[in-house]
Amino acid sequence: MDPRTGHPRRWAILGVLVFSLLAVVLDNTILNVAMKTIADETVGLGATQSELEWAINSYTLVFAGLLFTFGVIGDRTGRKRMLFIGMVLFGLASLASAYAQDPTQLILARAAMGIGGAAIMPATLAIISNVFPPGERGKAIGVWAGGVGLAVAIGPITGGLLIEHFWWGSVFLVNVPIVLVSLVLISMVVPESRDPKPSRLDPLGVALSIIGLVAVVYGIIRGGELATVASAEVLVPTLFGLAVLGVFVWWERRIDHPVFDVRNFANIRFSSAIGMMGIVFFAMMGGMFFLTFYLQIVLGFTPVQAGALMIPFAAAQLIFAPLSQRVNERFGAKLSATVSMIVVTLALSSYALMDQNTSIVLIEIVFFVQGAAMANIMPPATTAIMESLPREKAGVGSAMSNTVRQLAGALGVAVLGSVLSSSYRGEMAPVLAGLPADAQHAAGESIMGTMGVAQAMGEQGQALIKPAFAAFVDGMHVTAMVSAVVGLLGIVVVARWMPGKPRPLRQTEQREPATV
Repeated sequence: MDPRTGHPRRWAILGVLVFSLLAVVLDNTILNVAMKTIADETVGLGATQSELEWAINSYTLVFAGLLFTFGVIGDRTGRKRMLFIGMVLFGLASLASAYAQDPTQLILARAAMGIGGAAIMPATLAIISNVFPPGERGKAIGVWAGGVGLAVAIGPITGGLLIEHFWWGSVFLVNVPIVLVSLVLISMVVPESRDPKPSRLDPLGVALSIIGLVAVVYGIIRGGELATVASAEVLVPTLFGLAVLGVFVWWERRIDHPVFDVRNFANIRFSSAIGMMGIVFFAMMGGMFFLTFYLQIVLGFTPVQAGALMIPFAAAQLIFAPLSQRVNERFGAKLSATVSMIVVTLALSSYALMDQNTSIVLIEIVFFVQGAAMANIMPPATTAIMESLPREKAGVGSAMSNTVRQLAGALGVAVLGSVLSSSYRGEMAPVLAGLPADAQHAAGESIMGTMGVAQAMGEQGQALIKPAFAAFVDGMHVTAMVSAVVGLLGIVVVARWMPGKPRPLRQTEQREPATV
């Protein structure tokens, strides 16, 4: 294959990679719609809010913790092989998730899905970088991002239809046929590629990163459960996790084959793009967590309706992601990303103004505008990250960008979920004071817990519903403002450090991206 012209079947290869990625992306968007049902004690597993957070974060933390290692293994042993193995693992773990009998089994099965996802995601971007020439790489990544947007678009409505017509496990079982078709297409179309000078593995770095992150996230979620950060149950794991992450950074700087090369952050193009991506996903994933309950409980929409309501957000990404590279080339990364971050922050702020009487048309407009703005952030950021590293280290670059994105998403769910939980518990405490101790505990867990207790109490429990809605909406407002403050931080990062419009490249400079 000529690196200047790319692989002759590169567009067909891209189509297979995007289809293979559908299962990974589809799973996360479907799960958002299914959370209310999984929390139900009758038709679901009776999962608490903290267990739902762990069902999301067990996948995300394992995914993020292994991304970099699997990127290196793929560069070493073959990216097609790694993609194939990842699809098999993901399909088997999806089966286990579908038939989980309790929240703990679901959390463990979701962690196993994270192992498969960690093998799939870096391989797709690494293969794209390998089969496309530099001149087409940005466009290919834009199409890849558009495919992700398509999965985001069909995920919620698919999840809603499955929840209404089948049991909750069907949202995981739907991954299996996608996996089977992908395995056939991968074997037939995708070429094998590997790094001629692969990095060595760093098992200690992997262990330190996973231990540190799990401890920090556990402390954050436990803080939300207890509605305090002063408890030893919160401080001890959080501080321990931060200490382990400190050792992780020290270790990564010390060795010559790091699992997550922190020295790459000296490249301003790389670090600003990574920072922007992390901030966006922190705010987005945390926001999606509370929007699920807002749409289905407070506004009373069915899973199908709630899924359909998310289509404008996803459709905007599907429409604008393929065009984002053109916008980036015309106006420069700094201007386009800064404007997009401002729009995202304003959209996050608008959730603090929504309540039980908010017009659904207004909500749909906000979803569409936020999706369009995010579509003009992610592809240029991904392209900047990938082109900041040598071509043969494509798996490493892909893994670094996805690691930060997934970790930021996990922290977003943990932090913003804990803010929502603490606010809700604090406001509901006086309302629940007259109930028996066990009912107080169950009803104070989350709005799903309150609704369950209210239903069990019959007519007497109806008095809890209105205060519960008010408490949830108030907690959503606080959470939205916290996410907006994070968005403001993103504006500062982009406006200050993101490189401006690049100068036109000479003919000799267009052959390969610059290396670090």
